[in-house]
Amino acid sequence: MGPGILHASPPDTPVMTELTALRYGLTIAKAYNFHHITIETDSIILLHVLLNDHPSYHNLLSECRLLMEKICIPVPAKIYRKQNAVADALPKEEARTQELEPKLIWHMPHFPIKSLTSETEALLHFKEQLNDPLNYLDSWKDSESPCKFYGITCDQKTGLVIEISLDNKSLSGVISPSIFSLQRLTSLVLPSNLLSGELPPELTNCTSLKVLNVTGNNMNGTIPDLSKLTNLVVLDLSINYFSGEFPSWVGNLTSVVELGLGDNDFVEGKIPETLGNLKKVYWLYLAGSNLIGEIPESIFEMEALGTLDISRNQISGNFPKSINKLKKLWKIELFQNKLIGELPVELADLSLLQEFDISKNQMYGKLPPGIGNLKKLTVFQVFMNNFSGEITTGFGDMQHLNAFSVYRNSFSGTFPANLGRFSPLNSIDISENKFTGGFPKYLCQNGNLQFLLAIENSFSGEFPGTYSSCKSLQRLRVNKNQLSGKIPSGIWGLPNVLMMDFSDNEFSGTMSSEIGAVTSLNQLVLSNNRFSGELPKELGKLTHLERLYLDNNDFSGAIPSELGKLKQLSSLHLEKNSLSGTIPSELGEFPRLADLNLASNLLTGSIPDSLSTMTTLNSLNLSLNRLTGTIPTSLDNLKLSSLDLSSNQLVGEVSVDLLTMGGDKAFAGNTGLCIDQSIRFSINSGLGSCGGKAATHKLNKVVVSCIVLLSLAVLMGGLLLVSYLNLKHSHKADDEEKLEEAKGTNAKWKLESFHHVEIDADEVCDFDEDNLIGSGGTGKVYRLDLKKGCGTVAVKQLWKGNSVKVLTREIEILGKIRHRNIVKLYASLMKEGSNILVFEYMPNGNLFEALHRERKAGKPELDWYQRYKIALGAAKGIAYLHHDCYPPIIHRDIKSTNILLDEDYEAKVSDFGVAKVSEISSRGSDFSCFAGTHGYMAPEMAYTLRVTEKSDIYSFGVVLLELVTGRKPVEEAYGEGKDLVYWTSTHLNDKESINKVLDQKVVSELVQDEMIKVLRIATLCTTKLPNLRLSMKEVVNMLVDAEPLTFRSSSKSEKKVHNFSEV
Repeated sequence: MGPGILHASPPDTPVMTELTALRYGLTIAKAYNFHHITIETDSIILLHVLLNDHPSYHNLLSECRLLMEKICIPVPAKIYRKQNAVADALPKEEARTQELEPKLIWHMPHFPIKSLTSETEALLHFKEQLNDPLNYLDSWKDSESPCKFYGITCDQKTGLVIEISLDNKSLSGVISPSIFSLQRLTSLVLPSNLLSGELPPELTNCTSLKVLNVTGNNMNGTIPDLSKLTNLVVLDLSINYFSGEFPSWVGNLTSVVELGLGDNDFVEGKIPETLGNLKKVYWLYLAGSNLIGEIPESIFEMEALGTLDISRNQISGNFPKSINKLKKLWKIELFQNKLIGELPVELADLSLLQEFDISKNQMYGKLPPGIGNLKKLTVFQVFMNNFSGEITTGFGDMQHLNAFSVYRNSFSGTFPANLGRFSPLNSIDISENKFTGGFPKYLCQNGNLQFLLAIENSFSGEFPGTYSSCKSLQRLRVNKNQLSGKIPSGIWGLPNVLMMDFSDNEFSGTMSSEIGAVTSLNQLVLSNNRFSGELPKELGKLTHLERLYLDNNDFSGAIPSELGKLKQLSSLHLEKNSLSGTIPSELGEFPRLADLNLASNLLTGSIPDSLSTMTTLNSLNLSLNRLTGTIPTSLDNLKLSSLDLSSNQLVGEVSVDLLTMGGDKAFAGNTGLCIDQSIRFSINSGLGSCGGKAATHKLNKVVVSCIVLLSLAVLMGGLLLVSYLNLKHSHKADDEEKLEEAKGTNAKWKLESFHHVEIDADEVCDFDEDNLIGSGGTGKVYRLDLKKGCGTVAVKQLWKGNSVKVLTREIEILGKIRHRNIVKLYASLMKEGSNILVFEYMPNGNLFEALHRERKAGKPELDWYQRYKIALGAAKGIAYLHHDCYPPIIHRDIKSTNILLDEDYEAKVSDFGVAKVSEISSRGSDFSCFAGTHGYMAPEMAYTLRVTEKSDIYSFGVVLLELVTGRKPVEEAYGEGKDLVYWTSTHLNDKESINKVLDQKVVSELVQDEMIKVLRIATLCTTKLPNLRLSMKEVVNMLVDAEPLTFRSSSKSEKKVHNFSEV
């Protein structure tokens, strides 16, 4: 056989692909042992393989025809020999060999479908638009087949890409339109990433698409009309930032089975009637979509519906009776809407119902008795409504019930005795109702219960011993009932409990030593009971304990020194007991303690010096004990917001610093205490002078005479001056008096003080507009230098109208709480419609101003180290409000202008005019007034006034973004209706973009990594769904981990800093 090239050139064939060519080309080649084979498409050589021997040319032609007919490819009119087609592309030696050996070229120049190369190109372009921090896309290379790419699935017959699946891979960036050139793409699955940008309209070209899932990203813009994608079975665009009108065109997607459009930023509108056309939809998710009006009747024509979720909207009207048409319904989520009326009896017809949640509505009346017959029920939640009457006993017979929550209603009567007896109950919350009788015994019968909350009812009798074996229990709160007797011993030792709260009952007996086994416990609250006996030393084993409240009981004996081992403790309350002995020096070993109260006991001995080592301490109360000795001078080092050492037997001198912290009241009842005579009159203290007669004898007669003569001279001069002024202003007196009467200044100011600062009402209320330092939503703020050398204060004159509410709220909160990162309220003044608050003065203004002030040469006033210090301080202040105040306090207007800076740039959270003490249940509060500032408000505020601490966390996340970026929360550059959170989310595509987000005026290699850490914390705080946001406690811990190295200790060597920058 002579040398040559075989060239097969079939006509246009829609089913032919490169993979087919490759597969059958190789089949022929191997069958005939061709020495050289080249397979081409559109002049692109796909394969060049060296084989053995020389086949028969004529036999090859025959086999080609047979194979092509087998795969339904028209046989070409002729297969001909083509000389030297490939020789030029080969090395010289190989080219010489080819002159003597036959070759096969499988050539497909006219196929209209996409080649492997073009699909690879489309996917690589898609990759270019993404940031892949975890390197999941490393296998995406132009040298590989796309079928080998991670997350890519190809059709086994055609070799074309049919699925892209990259779920939860931390990808950011935008979706490139290039992937929509993949004509055979049937599934695009990209949920739970950080993708941003708009959904490309080119998506409509993928008419084969069956699954489109981009839920849980940061995508925005208007959703393009996808009604042409009639093959769609799954459409999930939920949990993004899509805007515009709610897409009514979805009613044309009649093949859809799963439809998710919830948690987006659609404009307010009604549920489209056209949804009733979707007869195949089994899962419907429209939560948090700004929907209003009633549920249309057409919804109840969706006969296949299994899950109906329209929660967190503003749906109104009565609960629909037509619900019983949806026979396949197993899950109903309508919580947090505006539904009214009673539950219809038709609800009991839904025999397949498993999960039911209509909490946070305005429904009332009794529960339909038939609900007790829903034997498949697993979740039943109707909390925060106005339901009344008894809970039907049918719940006691249920065998699948897992979660039961009816808190904050008006249910009454005896609780179903058997509830939980036959079911795997995991959580129950029946708090804030009117249940009476004995406490239910069988809630943990099957050993699955984790959360037991029965706060604020009227249960009586003893707490059942059946819970002694409930090893699964994590949260146990039965406070504010009428329970009595001893706590069963086994309950003290439940190993997995995180919070144990028996407060405000009538329990008695001792605390068992078994408490030491509960090593995971972080809150133990036994306040206001009749517990007695000694405190077990085993309390020292609770190394995760954060709050220990044992106040107002009858505990006796010494305070265990083992308590000093509780390194996580932030609050210790042992007041109002009968504890005796000395204060253990080990109590000074708490590294995180903020609040220590040992008042009203029988403690003796001196105050330990070790208490001064607790630099985190904000409040110290040792009053009403029998403490003796002097006050340690080292306590001056503490920056206490509250101090009370009154009613003891202390002696010696009180320092100026301590007197400033606590005032006279903090030292009253200690007859042996005094202050330095030289400062006594300057600070106007009621405490006696130290030094006595010895100091008096130092005043000689000459000095006394001089003082008397000088006083007489001043008096005479004063009388002459007064006479002159009276004569000069006699004509103006009447007018001024009338003016003063109009202003209401003739009435006396009502003054209430909260700190030891001498306040003169007339002095404070004499405003000078030249001293105006700020004006906000609640009033004007002035700077005032007090006379008598008492320092500088900030005076807030509240606007009229709601000023009484603002005044009351600020006094309610700031008058009680004490923290170094929360601004101090010194006093309040009220008189005939005028309301004034006096605060500590912050010389460096607020954070917003400081962020945008510059020093010389255009350098910002705040470098990164100062910004970090401010972020951590403010976070600690807010964390104190959320976690250490009981009940928690929600600020509701966290923003950079409400974070003030003292002379050392220490952050102080301020402006509590719209703050609110959360309900005792700590689940969120329903506020009747709008609060917050544009750019800082959490997304959920668009559809609800019920807020939790998570709203503050979102706002603080915006503040962190301000600190990291140096930008304002709202700027025109972000686009209409957009804010800093949105802008930041669009600049997280890759490391280069992230670096550009950082404030270029302060970023450097030394702090860049730490700034990125804080940026990450900010993004976690500003997550759209509240339950996914961090807690403030977590924020503080993460900020501590993000501390710049050079900020950590002034004693650290420069060498270590240098090493850090190298790393």
